[in-house]
Amino acid sequence: MSALLPTEGIEGKILLIRGQKIMMDLDLSQVYDISAKRLREQVRRNLARFPEDFMFQLTKEEQMEVAANCGHLLRLKFSPFLAYAFTEHGAIMLASVLNSESAVRASVQVVRAFVRLRQILSTHKDLARKLEQLEKKYDSQFRVVFDAIRQLTTPPPGPQKRIGF
Repeated sequence: MSALLPTEGIEGKILLIRGQKIMMDLDLSQVYDISAKRLREQVRRNLARFPEDFMFQLTKEEQMEVAANCGHLLRLKFSPFLAYAFTEHGAIMLASVLNSESAVRASVQVVRAFVRLRQILSTHKDLARKLEQLEKKYDSQFRVVFDAIRQLTTPPPGPQKRIGF
């Protein structure tokens, strides 16, 4: 049995596809310490447990884009199968379908990774809201300071990638 990936390692495998934070079947098979073939087999046997908001299959174009943007998923480019993408709920449902001790332990790490990302995003939104409140209160006195902070917290302009984190 292999050691569990740390939460930080799992966070790096969470991608954004179709506006949802997901993990790819290949990454989840590593986290749950089973082959990707076995993972897909268990999903097919339990399709009722995986509605579209838990899991979806990538299109060929999406799969090529994931392979191009994520070096560790390059082998998807040559796969004859379309990969599955699992949302947080789908990744957790896999643990119950796989029903092994290592899958249960790994699901805890997956949940922690998704929760941590959610906390980071909410902290950023809270900071932006507080900055806006302060700016209204001290508008003219600290305009230069607020402008500098806004530049630091605003992502650089440019095309946003649909996939990746």
